[in-house]
Amino acid sequence: MQAVPPTSQASRNVHFVSLGCPKNLVDSQVMLGLLKSGRYVVVNEPADADVIVVNTCGFIESSKKESVDAILEMAEYKDSGRCDALVVAGCLAQRYKDQLRKEMPEVDLFIGTGEYQRIAELVDWARKGELPRRAYVNKPAFIHTEAHPRLQTGQFFSAYLKISEGCNRRCSFCIIPKLRGNTRSRAVESLVEEARRLASQGVKELNLIAQDLTEYGMEFRYRRMTLEKLLPALAKIDGIEWIRLFYAYPDQFSDELIDIMAREPKIVKYLDMPIQHTSDRILKLMNRKFTRKEIFDFIGKLREKMPDIHLRTSTIAGFPSETEEEFEAFLDDLRSLKFDHLGAFAYSREEDTKAAELPVQLPMKTRVARQRRIRKLHEEYSILRNKSQVGKEFTVLVEGVSEETELLLKGRHFGQAPEIDGQVLINDGTAAPGDLVRVRITETLPYDLVGGIICEGQVAAY
Repeated sequence: MQAVPPTSQASRNVHFVSLGCPKNLVDSQVMLGLLKSGRYVVVNEPADADVIVVNTCGFIESSKKESVDAILEMAEYKDSGRCDALVVAGCLAQRYKDQLRKEMPEVDLFIGTGEYQRIAELVDWARKGELPRRAYVNKPAFIHTEAHPRLQTGQFFSAYLKISEGCNRRCSFCIIPKLRGNTRSRAVESLVEEARRLASQGVKELNLIAQDLTEYGMEFRYRRMTLEKLLPALAKIDGIEWIRLFYAYPDQFSDELIDIMAREPKIVKYLDMPIQHTSDRILKLMNRKFTRKEIFDFIGKLREKMPDIHLRTSTIAGFPSETEEEFEAFLDDLRSLKFDHLGAFAYSREEDTKAAELPVQLPMKTRVARQRRIRKLHEEYSILRNKSQVGKEFTVLVEGVSEETELLLKGRHFGQAPEIDGQVLINDGTAAPGDLVRVRITETLPYDLVGGIICEGQVAAY
């Protein structure tokens, strides 16, 4: 995790490893803010740290393995570095606290997803050897507010704004409600204040995240808080140029919300909606609350109101009992729906989920083969889609120098979300990170676009 420059002589240094989704990253940034307020200095190198925190992901098997590997790697600095407190936070700690306590004696403190606001206090106790117990993992009920300090990491011009925590959907394949609890939403005023603070720090792109954006405010009987109220309030904030929406679902996305999205220039015409499948039988087994028809109708409405909208989705291949016929029909639907961006995942059988108990669990070989077919299908479409962009002009948010070569800049247009979608490589013109510049596309790659700057300096968001 990119942090502030180290002060190697400090006696209270902390190093953070943040894994998993952007929601987890926000939790890490809040923990960093709390530790910094507690007089800790954030360092980039684990060898310089007195305290190392690994904020883990425990969603699926691959993420669990990544988290365990990171913990074991950081544990080595208790011998080779100056670390005197190793902390494991987040979803893995929430899910496997008892097992981890037994199998990882090198970890000094486990903090669950609902206790991270106590990190400074608990770390101090751990370093003094005064912890009453090693694990602080209770039923998640906490969500941070604007009153909690947050240390923005990474690119200064782009930030995530977590508007709610937890989930009420209870999809049969998903462990998130058990790791994060039920939906709990933040007040509109709290979110606006945090967004203003981020804007004052130079943030231009605000990425709204939640497990389910469309559940925002649903836990309140009279809906005092809704996206329909939140989005216009955020759009009024000076300095914020792009507002991007992640993780929305068709069954609760109102026509009014579509209208707001269409008419508000600061809300980028981009939506991440993880449909997972289009077979009504599979959707029912997944305990999804929408049908194939509702998916097609919703996307039709979006494209009618916003012809240039870019859509991202996630899919699950090889769900229990998925037949070859259902999978082929799913591929046909994906060809018709033409998502601009797509993540394809092989079904992961997770304990403590209803889907894990379903009969006819498909072999992993079948799941992976179907995952590859979805990816190949999307790559073929992406190549054609990108070729159609040659000659077009986009406003691009410049991110800096490309990792490929110092001769290229990199950035993103409104239809490319940070880190997960393609990018625009700039081969002509100069700009600084955070600049909005106008770029004409001249070449394409399978997932990226290439072009030159035709207008430098601050330009209109689109």
